[in-house]
Amino acid sequence: MTIIRHSAVTHVGKVRKVNEDSILALPDQKIWVVADGMGGYEGGDFASQTVVDAVAMIPLNLEPAEQMQALRRAIMGAHTTILAEIERRGGGTIGAAVVTMMVSGEHFVCFWAGDCRLYRLRGGQIDMLTSDHSLVAELVHAGQMTWDEAEKHPQSNAITRAVGVGDELELDKIRGSIEPGDRYLLCSDGLNKYAGFELLENTLSGSPIETISDTLLNIALDGGGADNISVIVVDVF
Repeated sequence: MTIIRHSAVTHVGKVRKVNEDSILALPDQKIWVVADGMGGYEGGDFASQTVVDAVAMIPLNLEPAEQMQALRRAIMGAHTTILAEIERRGGGTIGAAVVTMMVSGEHFVCFWAGDCRLYRLRGGQIDMLTSDHSLVAELVHAGQMTWDEAEKHPQSNAITRAVGVGDELELDKIRGSIEPGDRYLLCSDGLNKYAGFELLENTLSGSPIETISDTLLNIALDGGGADNISVIVVDVF
């Protein structure tokens, strides 16, 4: 039987007045969510909370395939809810980047949109399993810069996909196997702005699950904390 432990934290940071991030941990269902809202006060926080509220309503005891489909439907439902709220408010931009992870048996699935990320530490080596939906991501894919360099680009915050933005939401999905000793990190960009691959690899390799989320949070705060910061770390035994 696969044993999962997790650690999670979200923080407003040092500059913003409102935390527009929302996180959700459902260990019984083995589902974790980080949502990074945009739209300002009463906009971004509404969007991110709408996403996690929708996922939180997924019924218990579903078969794996049904639960995966329910997770996708929940995010799509949140998209519809946010669009309706935008119309009610008379327009504007309200949305949320999101990354989700679900574990079933010896496998995981991840749905995401925007620039929230999923990393995996395996055998002491870190890999970014998602790929940002952003303007600078296109430069990375073209070989013009690295992900770490992209964080310093003037348009690093310009995302091209989000829940609640555009008529149709396109979610990306990845699936893979899990192994004992794996450590997964879900985060908003408030962390990876200050923590490049090498720092993340070293930190994730050296901190116990009880303190790892706070350790990563403090890296972002010490770096400036200019954005909201959300971190979920999931360990597989």
